[in-house]
Amino acid sequence: MRASGSSRLRHAAVSLWLNSRVPATEVARRAGHGVAVLLKIYAHCIDGQADAANRRITDALGTQDAQPDPDPAGEGDDNSEQAS
Repeated sequence: MRASGSSRLRHAAVSLWLNSRVPATEVARRAGHGVAVLLKIYAHCIDGQADAANRRITDALGTQDAQPDPDPAGEGDDNSEQAS
């Protein structure tokens, strides 16, 4: 059975929304799907977006430029011996 023009148009619209990073819950609502069904059918549209998601999470956490303190306890401080 071949997909009708309206089915192909619907698939194109849902794919576009997902690739445009519209939240899956909103796409499912507009498409008349449950989120589980939407993700099962259209998972290929969101595959490969892990790098972009990781960047957004890092940006949200504000950790991208944070440098860990190499000596957080101050144990390597040369002044500690002078106190004795």
